Amino acid sequence: MKDTRAAIRYAKAILDIAVDNKATADVENDMRTVVKTISDSKELKNMLASPIVKAEDKKKALTTIFKGAHAISEGLIKLLVDNRRIGMLNEVALKYIILNEQLKGQDVAVVTTAVPLTKDLEKKILVQVAQITGNEVTIQNKIDEDIIGGFILRIGDLQFDASVANKLNNLKREFTNSL
Repeated sequence: MKDTRAAIRYAKAILDIAVDNKATADVENDMRTVVKTISDSKELKNMLASPIVKAEDKKKALTTIFKGAHAISEGLIKLLVDNRRIGMLNEVALKYIILNEQLKGQDVAVVTTAVPLTKDLEKKILVQVAQITGNEVTIQNKIDEDIIGGFILRIGDLQFDASVANKLNNLKREFTNSL
């Protein structure tokens, strides 16, 4: 929870700087590249989370990997390394994308499922979420096998949890309370 709040603070700060410099689109492209690169590389995830790897080595590796990124994006990486928060780079990038989409009048609906969404199901979700929010919506599908089945829909601060794991936890809680 702390990391999420901190990630939102960093993302808001970077967004403010990007707005002031009229570079929101460039920084968003960089953040999308960061998210894709980190999600595609297990080694990079492990390196960022590792307390054994020195901060300077992480900074060198990341500046090499994301060479050519906007100065604001490079500054974010350096800041996170200096503050010993580089492990949350992916989370900050995701939060930045969401905040920037909201700034443009678009919402990002994060749908967590046990298996990838089909195109048909994605279209149905888009229609329903657009009706609820009244904004243009894009869907980001996260895969989490721990939810067993169903889905978790998150739009901004709103969350609807229709996962099997949540229903099982509710049943367990009811049984425990009734004893």
